[in-house]
Amino acid sequence: MSLSKEIGIDLGTANILIYAKGEGIVVNEPSVVAMDAETHKPLAVGAEAKEMLGRTPGKVKAIKPMKDGVIADFETTEEMLKRFVKKAVGKNILRKPRILICCPSNITGVEKNAIREIAERMGAKKVFLEEEPKVAAVGAGIDISKPSGNMVIDIGGGTTDVAVLSLGDIVTSQSLKIAGDKMDQEIIKYVKDKYKLLIGDATAEEVKKQIGCAFQPNEETVMDVRGRDLVTGLPKTIQMNEAETVSALGEVCETILIAAKQVLEQTPPELSADIVNKGIFLTGGGALLKNLDKFLEQGLKVPVFVADTPLDCVAEGCGVMLENTTYLQ
Repeated sequence: MSLSKEIGIDLGTANILIYAKGEGIVVNEPSVVAMDAETHKPLAVGAEAKEMLGRTPGKVKAIKPMKDGVIADFETTEEMLKRFVKKAVGKNILRKPRILICCPSNITGVEKNAIREIAERMGAKKVFLEEEPKVAAVGAGIDISKPSGNMVIDIGGGTTDVAVLSLGDIVTSQSLKIAGDKMDQEIIKYVKDKYKLLIGDATAEEVKKQIGCAFQPNEETVMDVRGRDLVTGLPKTIQMNEAETVSALGEVCETILIAAKQVLEQTPPELSADIVNKGIFLTGGGALLKNLDKFLEQGLKVPVFVADTPLDCVAEGCGVMLENTTYLQ
């Protein structure tokens, strides 16, 4: 039994991961809460609540309290975090935990205070806030403490953070409110425009995971997509291939490329030289989009690599930072 726990929270728009010092990742759940619409009491959180998205009867509504990497619904986020932290910390704890929370690089002071307040209300002894791209870089195994340039593109659910790091801090960065969720929306829009078929978020996400592609698609890779025909109102199935997802996701990929170009343009020349040598690292769930690395490499003329476990980079980075307290000043 430990006297005091140290935990790191990757507060994501799509998923919440909690890292407990000495134990690794102990919670990995979708950021979704199912609420009773009449009493406003949470009925379920995480995976259980995600199952209910788009499938709930009138009095139960499933909500995603995080939007674009920030808290859209304060009370619901607090309730969700309380449950997850309880799961991570357990009951046998004497002292309050120290909590490290990761947030997007361009959130405002007000938003930072909101996150800090929630953690304090949950009983944190001390709260540290760190910027996501920095933590993701550490989690991807990059040593950011040296005076040498490293570049990370962290594509989450709600935000994409592009950052150049040196000497343990961010030198230049940009944060976009365009990431995995936006990709899902673009797929929904494409299917609606081309096939007059209405599909839900969960189906769009499935399409993205199975046949989503950013560059050089394989036309043979197809998938059956089910939804509601807008003309007849009846269920209907169509077949989509990889090339169509390249068309659907083109604008999102292009926006990420432009942001990366802008960050590179603002980077001091010495650090740019380092980045050309080492390449750029992709982290976050969006890094799993097929050939996104090739698309960015071709546009930036710099090698691009996908981190080993892109989904866990921020949580793993929390772990490294909790083990080496020099990071937490």
